[in-house]
Amino acid sequence: MDHTDRELLTGGNMDPVLRVGDTVRRTAGPWTPAVHRLLRRLNAVSFSEAPRPLGLDEENREILTFIPGEVIADLPPAELWSPALLKDAAAMLRRFHEATAPLIPDKGPWRSATHHPVEVICHNDFAPYNLILRNGRVSGVIDFDMASPGSRLWDLAYLAYRLAPFAEDAVGLEPNRDGDRETRLKLLIEAYGVNYSISEVLEVAAERLDELAEFTDQRAVTTGRSDFTEHAAMYRRDAQRLRTKHGS
Repeated sequence: MDHTDRELLTGGNMDPVLRVGDTVRRTAGPWTPAVHRLLRRLNAVSFSEAPRPLGLDEENREILTFIPGEVIADLPPAELWSPALLKDAAAMLRRFHEATAPLIPDKGPWRSATHHPVEVICHNDFAPYNLILRNGRVSGVIDFDMASPGSRLWDLAYLAYRLAPFAEDAVGLEPNRDGDRETRLKLLIEAYGVNYSISEVLEVAAERLDELAEFTDQRAVTTGRSDFTEHAAMYRRDAQRLRTKHGS
């Protein structure tokens, strides 16, 4: 079948992502049925911020609806680090988790490992590069292929790492304008709506980065990409800083 209006989308570090008209095509795998069950569940409970699954195409790629808007990681710092955007993201994560809780008996297979205690289906990459801004609000979340059962905190801690932010490669945060990192972390926890301590969030974020570093090293070997090796080293440095910060 001949498709017009094709565009190779940015991101897609795991697999190529192609926009075709109002749809997105990406590599399917054994995890795809579980991801599509998740997306259908979200659609059924009116979580409209996620794409809808439309099956597979003739090249055995999954077909998803395209979420219009701007990836928030591409925003200038004054917008990216807005406290309002941070609260939007945390509130969306909470609604996503509430919608997925009934699916936790789903054994997949999922592409990512399960992380205990299992409370919800985690996105596992709920971060600025997968969040979409439209009309000044966080209005979409994409790239669900790494989803799997896990704890609320597993997802929230990674969002905190990326949006508080504690990542070494985060630039442009101005405490006088945006709030300092600890204040922003408290705001994120409050907006999510579960009374986690700062220490709990940082501890799990460090664990998340340990796992991410190992995974990224494996990707470097598989792909031969030196940037993955550099990213893995950054994750380990950041994990150590987080552990120093909360005294473990």
